[in-house]
Formats: sequence, structure tokens, C-alpha cells
Amino acid sequence: MAGHNPRKWVKVIRCESGKLAGLGALSAAGALSLIAGVAQAADAPIQSGQLSTVVVTATRTEKDLADVPIRTEVVTREEIERTHARTLTQALENVPGLQIREIHGKSGYELSLQGLSSDQVLVLIDGLPISASTGSTVDLSQYLLADVERIEVVKGAASAQYGSSAMGGVVNVITRPIRKGFHADLSADIGSYGKQNDSGRAAGIGSTHGKLGLEGGSDTWRLRLSADVLDDKGFGIDPDAWSRQGDKIKRQQYALRSDWMPSARQRYWAELSAYREDDTQHFTYYVPPNYVPRLKTEKIERDRVVGGGEWTFANQARLQLSGVAERYNSDSDTFSNDWLMTARQAKQRMGHVTTQFDLPTWRKQNWQFGADYHYEDLSQSNNGVSEFAQGRVDRRTVELFAQNDIVFNDNWELVLGLRWQDDSDFGTHVAPKASLKARLLDGQDWQGVVRASLGKGYRVPNLKERYYVFDHSHLGYMVKGNPNLTPESSVSAQLGFRLDWREDLTLDVNGFYNRISDLIQIDEDNATPGGPGVVVYSYRNIARARTQGVETGLRWQALPSVAFNLGYTYTQTRNLDTGSELTRRPQHMARVGVDWSFLPDTTLTARLRYQSRELISSSEANGAVSGAQADGVSPAWTTLDLALNHNFNKSWTAFAGVNNVFNRQRDFANQSDFGPVRGRFVYLGVRYRFSDAP
Repeated sequence: MAGHNPRKWVKVIRCESGKLAGLGALSAAGALSLIAGVAQAADAPIQSGQLSTVVVTATRTEKDLADVPIRTEVVTREEIERTHARTLTQALENVPGLQIREIHGKSGYELSLQGLSSDQVLVLIDGLPISASTGSTVDLSQYLLADVERIEVVKGAASAQYGSSAMGGVVNVITRPIRKGFHADLSADIGSYGKQNDSGRAAGIGSTHGKLGLEGGSDTWRLRLSADVLDDKGFGIDPDAWSRQGDKIKRQQYALRSDWMPSARQRYWAELSAYREDDTQHFTYYVPPNYVPRLKTEKIERDRVVGGGEWTFANQARLQLSGVAERYNSDSDTFSNDWLMTARQAKQRMGHVTTQFDLPTWRKQNWQFGADYHYEDLSQSNNGVSEFAQGRVDRRTVELFAQNDIVFNDNWELVLGLRWQDDSDFGTHVAPKASLKARLLDGQDWQGVVRASLGKGYRVPNLKERYYVFDHSHLGYMVKGNPNLTPESSVSAQLGFRLDWREDLTLDVNGFYNRISDLIQIDEDNATPGGPGVVVYSYRNIARARTQGVETGLRWQALPSVAFNLGYTYTQTRNLDTGSELTRRPQHMARVGVDWSFLPDTTLTARLRYQSRELISSSEANGAVSGAQADGVSPAWTTLDLALNHNFNKSWTAFAGVNNVFNRQRDFANQSDFGPVRGRFVYLGVRYRFSDAP
């Protein structure tokens, strides 16, 4: 395909797919996936580029990734399968600029980007929110990937279609459209932590994983059933000791989805899903003069109901309506020498309805209007006694948004947006956004695009920050909510360019600037005693802050069988009230990926990740740190993952891999070391696929 412009091919395919709309064989999302698949089929054997990927998150309308006016990064299904990612945590850890970090006191993971925390990043499943594990922070480990088509990441407050929680950006998980005919997808794998296996046997099994997907149907009706189970036995640096550095966790996710397409202009869908998690922690607690063995168990249940419809009218106007109702329960019990010490229960309820109306193109303008209604409530008890004076706390939000996508010509596009928000606790707020895309280079071989965005972000304190009680007494601290918090606000600016040479080379550079007012953080300077050996912290609006930096990415198809992906992010943060660096924000992060098809049906994949030192304690921020191992600073780390895939035929694939090849693991005796928790992990598995498409 040298000398051809893939965007022109996509436009032609889109036109032809529109002429075939009367067939009604594909839903709107399915047609878009087919378009992307046809374009990708002409690429080299290793498809590391994303020139023809269709995305929806940035503007909530389908656009080619190279043409979208708001910068979007994509994790494809091919990347997920190539690296054998099992959870959303693993799927995102190779995205440049995303910091995946452990949720302190829990076994899950959260993300941070452009120096903004996980509370400021909105995580969606098909455009609808998912409940956070603790009232605000979404635990990325609590979503398995059996049904995922791709993951789209928009950084900064650039899009008007997303509200309070999207001040730092949006991560949107897009599930696969259901295919016609009958299809089956099964896979299973086992893995080992070596000498750190919970059993103490280096050759033993430390983890098992299996997933199943069955789907199919006709032009009108389609159905999918999926199951994904990940059973991790846990690990310990000394398996003979009581304490375990890695929890024993069993995660299960089941889903049933149905699509109904009575005509080419109508589509309806409904999905029921259930997630279950059983977590066991082994640790010791110091009661002078001895360390007492303790055990903490947590059972998590998430039940989710999703439904919606989409209508396309004769004049090409389109109406979409979708909603989700979710129940999230967590039961946590702590034992000391088999005696029940605490029994904490937390219950969350969340409901969200969104509607969107896209007008037909008018004078090169694409108007879009929408509305969101969001409801959530939270209750928490300890040993049967409510920890909230009100018994239960709740929050309601109504939001309206409008967007105009103005396409001046093939080279210039301007997106203007406005979002109005009314919160039950904090009143109204208006956030304007603007994004500009300019194609400055459009030759036979070279393509160059500049993107700029400016947006106002706004985030109300969530229920966790205002009311939730994190009781990590076994770690020596508690965190209590503060009902007197006020909302955060920000200004976000992004400026970058993308340069493509044919299909072989892509260079992406983006500068970002975020200025936050009334930043919400745990205030370490006002800690109070909470009992023997326990310190109590609270959330406060403590600072004005700034984050700024640059993100770079390079994709190079060096040979038909070899592809490289490189990314580097520099981030500088400041507390503008004190002049100090913000905690838990590393300055340097780098990602290096290599895919090599050294045999026709065999591919070797390498993913290297580097993260520089990060400040842990604000008391070290004013030049007191002399080395990476100093108190209050987590040292830099580097990890390397290797994955191997061999296709025997169209149905059978064998795979194997080694995560953290060099066994880089944190020093668990150093409370300031936030390096990788897991050491080397070796696994192997097999996948089977069957397709009886008409």
C-alpha cells in the first residue's frame, strides 16, 4: 500500500457501507468495526499503527483516529491479545503517560495521567460510568477483558460531553459488537510466581485464568454470553511466613447481551453483567512486644444492567438513549487470631441515563445536543453501626451539553462545546471547551496534523472524599471524609502535532498544561491520633496546583515483520501555594514496545516500562532529598515483559510469556518504595476459536 492514503480508503469504504445500510446486518458499532477491519487487512503482518481505527470518545461521533480533532490514544484488541492482558490494569499499563499505581491498602490499581489523580479521570464502559471500588477511584483490576474491542483514552478537560469526574481525562472501554452466525472463543492459561508461590513450590501453579465467549444470531437478533475467571493464589517473599505481599484473589465476570435490529435505522440492546471478587490478605500487626497475625477478607459484588436504543432518521439525524443501573457491595472482615475484630459493609447504588441528538450536517456544521442524569448513594457500617450520621448519603446531577463541529474544509476543523451542570449539593457550573484541528501537510506520502484544545474542568467532591471511612489500622492509619470540601476547578490546554509517513512511520508530540484551584488531597499536616499506633488523616482543599509537560510517541514499521512503538512523557508539578512538588507524580515515564514476527505464524512481543523516582512525602519536597532511597521518595524502576504467540491454524493458538523478566520488585521493608509489587511471573496458555459465519 505504499504511496496510498489510508484515510481516502476509509472514506470510500464508509460511502459504500452507507449504500448497504438496507441490509440491516450490522449495528452502527458493528459497521464501524468492519470498516476498521477492512482497512487494517491491507497493512503489514504486524499491525502496530492505528491510522484507520475509528474512535468515538473524543466527540461522541464516529471519526477516523487520524482525523479526530481531539487527541485520542487507542489500545486495540490486537494489542490486548498480543500482550495477554487479563484486566483493565494490564491493558492500560503500556499507554504512554499513564501511571498505573496500587491503591494503598488494597490489592487493586488506579491510574493517573498528566499529573492528575485517578479521582479526576472518568472511566466508562461503552460511554456509561462504572462504580468506583471506594466511592471515587475505579479499581482497574475489577474489570476483565473478555468482551473488549478497544480502549480509548482522551487526556485533559478537552471534551464537552463528559462532566465532573472527567477533569483530568476519559478512559472509555468499548465492547465488541455481536457478530452474525455463530462464534466461540475459549482460552485458558496457568502461571507461576516461582519461589514466591503461596504454596512455596517454585514449580507450582500460582494463578489460573480462563474465559469463554459464545455469540451469534441473524440480521435482526443477536446474543452473546461471556465468562471470565481469574484465580490468583497470591504470593509472598517468604512463603513460610504468615504475611503475604500479594493477596489471594478470585475474580469472576459474567455477561449476557442481546441486540435487536428491526430495521437498518433502529437498534436496541440490553446487557446483564455480574462481577464477583473474593480477596484474602495475610498481615501482621504490632502489639508490643509481639507481631500478631491478622487476616482480612473482602467480598465484592457488582451487578450491572445496561440498555439503550439508537434511531437514524431519513434526514440522517440520529438520536441515542442509554442508561445503566449498578449495585456495588463490599463486605470486609478483619480477624486477629481467628477472632472477628471488625465487620465493615459498604453499599453503593448508581444510576445514569444519557441521551444525545445529532442533527444532520448543515452548512458544514455538525450540531450535537445531549443531557445526562446521574444518581449515586453510599452507606457504610462497622460492626452493624452506621458510620454516617445520616445513615446514607447520596448525590444527584443533571447535566446538559451542546457541541458544534465546524468543518471549514478538508484541512481545518473547529469543535466548540459547552456543558452546564447542576449538582444537588453544589449548585450549577458552566464549562466551555474548544478544539482546533489543522491539516498542514497533505501530500502523497506525508501527512501532518496540528491539534489544539482549551477547556475548563470542574469536579465536585465525591461521596468517598466527603463521607467514606478507610480503616487501614493494620497499616497504621485511617482516612476519614470531610463533608465541608468545596469543588475543584481547572483550566486545561493541549497543543500537539502528528506526522505520518505513508503507513510506516508516525510521530506524535503533545504539550499539556493544567492549572487546578482548590485541589483536594489528604492533608498530612493536620493528622490526628486515632488510637494506639494509628494516625487519622482527612481530605482538604489545600492547594492551587499546576501540572505541565510533554508527551511524545513514535511508531515505526521498520520491516514487514518488525514494528517499534516508543513513548516518553515529562511531567512537572507544583503546589502553587508552597512551591513544592506534588506527591506521587513521577517526572519521567517511558514505554518501549517491539513486535517481531520471526516466523510466519509466530510473534515475539516485548514491552519495557520505565518510571523515574516519585515524591511520597511532602516534607521532602523542599530539597531535603539527596538520593532515590531517601525517606519520602520512591526509587525509579524498570520492568520488561515478553510474550510469545504461535498460531497453529485459524482455530488454535498457543501462547506464553514472562512478566517482569528481571524480577524488579519493591523493597517491602521500605514504606516509601512504591515500585512493582509483583516479581517475575511465568505463564503459558492456549486459545481456541470457532466461526460459522454465513
